[in-house]
Amino acid sequence: MEPNYDARVDAYIARSALFAQPILEHLRHLVHSVSPLLTETIKWGFPFFEYKGSVCQMAAFKEHIGFGFWKQRQLNDPGKLIKEEDGTAGSFGKIMSLSDLPPDEILVDFIKQAMRLNDAGNKKPAVKKETAPKAPIEMPADFADLLASNPKAQSVYEKFSPSHKREYLEWIVDAKSDATRQKRLQTAMEQIDEGKSKNWKYQR
Repeated sequence: MEPNYDARVDAYIARSALFAQPILEHLRHLVHSVSPLLTETIKWGFPFFEYKGSVCQMAAFKEHIGFGFWKQRQLNDPGKLIKEEDGTAGSFGKIMSLSDLPPDEILVDFIKQAMRLNDAGNKKPAVKKETAPKAPIEMPADFADLLASNPKAQSVYEKFSPSHKREYLEWIVDAKSDATRQKRLQTAMEQIDEGKSKNWKYQR
């Protein structure tokens, strides 16, 4: 067997459903036809094709197969053939026959693009996690009274950004004891009177 082939992929194809075997074989040979630098391996139980990192992968299921690109979101796809991830373990939806695949020349182009991305050292884009907005903090009465008694400090505080206001509010309401709270209130008033945000020491 050639060095860029893996016997485990032969075994994977052999134990796949009969309908899947010719599709898997076709994809395997197509990938290797693009470049002798592409190698294959098994990751997470599925065949992967690699060149300076993962390029593409295929997976066989009971009634369909999936074929996908590791960096599919970075590929130029003018024909809009690549589908959003939908649980099929592939970039083209459920493949049940060779006719469900994009034309070979398009797949070859995608493979070449993926290799160039790996050459450039591009990483798979991280999925941006959505974070829930923080709940607003009510102005403590004692803090409000202190600000009202010092017009200069109150004027400075009102000009602070929402994040700087929140830093002071969190610091005060999170005090574990009344003594700590009073000390923080005093420090806050002194700093605000001087036009300083709570974390002014760490800002450049």
